Amino acid sequence: MHVVDHATNVVEVQHVSFAYGSTEVLTDICLNIHRGDYLGIVGPNGSGKTTLLKIMLRILEPSAGSVKLFGVDVRAFTNWPAIGYVPQKATHFDVNFPVTVNAVALMGRFGRRGLLHRVTDEDRSKARQALERVEMWAFRDRLIGDLSGGQQQRVFIARALATEPEIVFLDEPTVGVERGIKDEFYALLRTLNRDLHLTVVLVTHDLEGMAHEAMHVACVNRTLSYHESAPVVLQDTHAALHPHQ
Repeated sequence: MHVVDHATNVVEVQHVSFAYGSTEVLTDICLNIHRGDYLGIVGPNGSGKTTLLKIMLRILEPSAGSVKLFGVDVRAFTNWPAIGYVPQKATHFDVNFPVTVNAVALMGRFGRRGLLHRVTDEDRSKARQALERVEMWAFRDRLIGDLSGGQQQRVFIARALATEPEIVFLDEPTVGVERGIKDEFYALLRTLNRDLHLTVVLVTHDLEGMAHEAMHVACVNRTLSYHESAPVVLQDTHAALHPHQ
């Protein structure tokens, strides 16, 4: 059984706040993510959970507070190949672009070696390993646009894995995917977390799905409501919804 290293913080969020104009989206957020954890960040639409993720990745700058990655202030952090990121699919990838599954996975190697780096046998091997991890190697010559939504997301995960990261952030990867495919997707993340000792951070509004899958759940709705083990979050939520049971 995979054990979380609670003594090592991969991510440290300290008193982070953020506003879009005069609208405050996050207020005084504190959160530590431990090495090897599988953390679900949940909350309703507009709760600030995606904003929090982008602040951790320095896509956005907080109006107050600080973030550290692997003990280094994010403003000075340079080891970005250690970070895998799967953004919301609809906003970052044109599925009509004529590119193969294998080519998408190889893109992950550019993050480690640079855009102008010549593709090597090692790069091809790492891309293959990543596709095999997500059970998509058999589809390597298919166009990404010809795949189902669930299959596309597996390929995007392979692209992130090809950089050989220590932590992977995923932003709402199961939006628009039916329940059965979601369950398979969550099982894949659990396997990657366990077998690769990969720290996984998943942003989602699917509280029930996360509470059954993740080790820990952080509930965000402008503030950090609580950060507990997944069974505790599910029990507390059930008690709040059914107080007389």
